[in-house]
Amino acid sequence: MANFVTPSSGGLRTALQELGRGYLAAGHDPVLIVPGERMSDERTPQGRVITVPGPVLPGTGGYRVLTAKRRVRELLESLEPDRLEVSDRTTLRWTGEWARRNRVRSMMVSHETADGVLRTWGVPGAAAGRAADRLNTRSAWSYSRIVCTTEWAEREFLRIGAHNVLRAPLGVDLARCTPDRRSTALRERYARGADVLLLLGSRLSVEKRPGTALDALAELRARGVRAVLVVAGEGPLRAGLVRRARAQQLPALFLGHVGDRGAMADLQASADICLAPGPAETFGLSALEALSSGTPVVASASSALPEVIGDAGIAAPDSGAAFADAVQELLTRPEADRREAARARAELFGWDHSVTAFLDAHEAPVLRPLTPSDPAGQIRERRSGGEPR
Repeated sequence: MANFVTPSSGGLRTALQELGRGYLAAGHDPVLIVPGERMSDERTPQGRVITVPGPVLPGTGGYRVLTAKRRVRELLESLEPDRLEVSDRTTLRWTGEWARRNRVRSMMVSHETADGVLRTWGVPGAAAGRAADRLNTRSAWSYSRIVCTTEWAEREFLRIGAHNVLRAPLGVDLARCTPDRRSTALRERYARGADVLLLLGSRLSVEKRPGTALDALAELRARGVRAVLVVAGEGPLRAGLVRRARAQQLPALFLGHVGDRGAMADLQASADICLAPGPAETFGLSALEALSSGTPVVASASSALPEVIGDAGIAAPDSGAAFADAVQELLTRPEADRREAARARAELFGWDHSVTAFLDAHEAPVLRPLTPSDPAGQIRERRSGGEPR
């Protein structure tokens, strides 16, 4: 189950799709319940997807939430799940208590830190920390297990003494996002004669801090660096960002949501550097896709991304000047070296690793007889200690 998933949303939607495919390949019957405009029930490559009508949350650019508690409870009772995985710690926390009463193993996946999100919305640090601790204490009590995708995300649960916390990384499509997709023609199309092509692939909402990318672009231009920024993403802040870029005459091109994953991978491979300014990111799938495409990343030092990108990028303080410094530092590295390092780092995060870790967290076996060519065959061999073929 998940909230905050739309056709134009990014990382969470990708994670749900990839995990669903992995569970299906491993012989399970995954069912995803998400909010939408109308009721629907369909079979997809990631398993069964049920959409329940849910209202749009104001100010989020189209995100919907599951508020029809009675309908969702009746749906759960009709499905009779043997495992429950929930990607939301607020309006869906009641499902953990439902699972306990019905003796169903349950797991909440922490896709963001509570105190980090509260801070990005303007809550002072101490108050955000106290509120996050209360929220996380209730979540840890409600579910059998809490799964965090990075050590950074895990810390806020360890801080409250939670003992049911596990770590399981997310992954990246190493076959789709490759350095081979780098296109000189595509780069020239967007760079328009500039020396540096920057890419921001992000939802344009307050917690993602997209304005930092414009700050960095302005700083680079002021330093004489001929840089251009391409922004791939939608969100409630887009109109304001466009107005600012025009007012300051910043060379920023806003593409909106890029729904074609191949086209997005082409962009990520063709950029010189990708920016990931969100300070509350607990993993950062877009940044990992950039690395897999051979493009280094400048990420917020306040987020979990330094743990993910390693030496294939630079973690910068949350200011335009600091991001500009990091961009310039990365550009001093030979292009072939920085692109090779980016790809090598991403190869540590294949989706087969992620599905294995999530199945282990569920204590769920591999059920289907597998062939070496089946991605789930890699899952089975990893679980038995072998290497994937």
